[in-house]
Amino acid sequence: MTSSRRKLVAGNWKMNGTFAANGELVAALLAQLPRDGASVLVCPPAPYLQQVAGLLTGSRIALGAQNVSEFDSGAYTGEWSAPMLREIGCSHAIVGHSERRTLFGETSERVAAKTEAALKAGLIPVVCVGETWPERSAGATEAVVAGQLGPLMGRVNMAGIVIAYEPVWAIGTGKTATPAEAQAVHDFIRRKVGAVDAAAAAGLTILYGGSVNAGNAAALFSCPDIDGALVGGASLKAQDFAAIVRAAAT
Repeated sequence: MTSSRRKLVAGNWKMNGTFAANGELVAALLAQLPRDGASVLVCPPAPYLQQVAGLLTGSRIALGAQNVSEFDSGAYTGEWSAPMLREIGCSHAIVGHSERRTLFGETSERVAAKTEAALKAGLIPVVCVGETWPERSAGATEAVVAGQLGPLMGRVNMAGIVIAYEPVWAIGTGKTATPAEAQAVHDFIRRKVGAVDAAAAAGLTILYGGSVNAGNAAALFSCPDIDGALVGGASLKAQDFAAIVRAAAT
């Protein structure tokens, strides 16, 4: 399936950063990133969103949150809503990252509710899916990913979201799915969405995440259904992240 989908490279800073470090990183990114090419998104921790929003003013780098509530307001201590994120300048929000699913018990149904809330507020959800190593070893990758996608189908406008395929066994481990392995799952995701909405599937941005770095990015991006990357550790190093962005433009 060929497409004119523009590539997106998103940086998930996870629970890292200080005011000083954030300022240095953004300044370095603004100096090193190409002026055009792939779209770029950074997702700092929530306490620094407003700081980074200010640092990015007038730049081509978009701002995203690492999480979002399914509720708009109310007695939900420790949560932040999609309207709040929009108000401070976010355009995107990561939803259902494997660390949220594993460490904080987020179910696929809750991920769908968060996705719906983000869309309602005008955010673009970056919805994460992916299998563990035992699941892959058991040949259950497609079943797991289909199960994670299932609650989204028919509930949200799939044309309004980004999907990030992140095999859990490759996140922060130094292991990366081969381009062929990643492409196979991306193709499965596109076909799965296409069975419900062919037009949405054709335009759907599907990112790969899992130890993406400057050395493997170009090979991954050469695959027809890999539309960019959700980058973890390498997004904290301006030179490495800029190299991944440049690889997406070739």
